[in-house]
Amino acid sequence: MIKEFKEFISRGNVVDLAVGVIIGGAFSTIVSSLVDDILMPIIGMILGGINFSSLSIRLGEARIMYGAFIQNVIDFLIVAFCVFLFVKFINELSKIGHRHKKEEQEEVVETELSLLKEIRDELKSKKNK
Repeated sequence: MIKEFKEFISRGNVVDLAVGVIIGGAFSTIVSSLVDDILMPIIGMILGGINFSSLSIRLGEARIMYGAFIQNVIDFLIVAFCVFLFVKFINELSKIGHRHKKEEQEEVVETELSLLKEIRDELKSKKNK
């Protein structure tokens, strides 16, 4: 079991995943700051000076902080949109790479066909002599 665990940990995908999680966490902090410190104050001003972080409803002793929830939803939407753009970019790069590889393969096939035709024609000419 320890050997399997070492193999699992040493795979490149696990290391890539760990790096992705760390960078994602840092990116999330930046997005949270963007939403909390820049976007929400601007949205609050546009809506008449509302401070979203303090919006809440009291139910008995409980306090429901729906303003913080709204900020977290906006955080999520921004992060999700950035991930969407990143995945879309990676997919486009992948398509370009596949197209380039396909074009190279087509060139090789065309070259091989022309060589085969030349060989065929040469054999025909020798046969006719």
